[in-house]
Amino acid sequence: MSTRRWRRPSWWSVLLTLAAMALFARLGLWQLDRADEAQRLATAFAAAPGAEPVDLIAPSAAPTPANHAHARVRGRFVADRGYLRDEQMREGRLGVEAYAVFAVNGASGSGAWLLVDRGWIAKVQPDGAHTPLPVMSDGEVELRGIYAPFPGNGLRVGGNALPRQTAWPKLTLAIDADEIAADLGHPLLPGVLLLDADAASGFVRSWQPTAMPPERHRGYALQWFGFAIAALAIFALLHFRKVET
Repeated sequence: MSTRRWRRPSWWSVLLTLAAMALFARLGLWQLDRADEAQRLATAFAAAPGAEPVDLIAPSAAPTPANHAHARVRGRFVADRGYLRDEQMREGRLGVEAYAVFAVNGASGSGAWLLVDRGWIAKVQPDGAHTPLPVMSDGEVELRGIYAPFPGNGLRVGGNALPRQTAWPKLTLAIDADEIAADLGHPLLPGVLLLDADAASGFVRSWQPTAMPPERHRGYALQWFGFAIAALAIFALLHFRKVET
């Protein structure tokens, strides 16, 4: 006949289990904090297009990219300068994200330029012809859009391809602030302006936050809490053993 009895654990097994549980619980709480931040970002991002725009270049209280404010700015597009982020998919179609360079009126300090995301456009039209980029205005204009951080670059191979190109707009897989500023030989503002939707623009402008969605953070939190429970369960199984009587 067999029964289960508790075997007194060693001090190091207790410490190891408690440390593991504390670590997993802390990581779970951290992911919940990240989920709250992501939710606030998503809410601010969704509300931005309908908000009254603020001046991007202002004597005080100018918006920062992290706030995803709805901003307005006046200036001129820098002629013959721009970038195409290659291999961007929309609804199963391959295209590019078009970025223009904008000289801002009244830019303080170094007179930094602004990178403007004009939107997505398909590489090829339904008839097989290459899609030309819509022409930019050559005069002074006011732009409105969401002022957001530079997009994440993800994994890329081959390093910085910009210095090897001579034709504009330049093709790239990464929109890196430092690389583009070096390529332009001119400083850039720390964020990108995601232009407001305009059916006549020729571009698709369906903006999404670049951060991980809150639901995924909550899923990771659940996994970490599960690991904490699993550590306790393993500890109990190892020390609550079957013995023959």
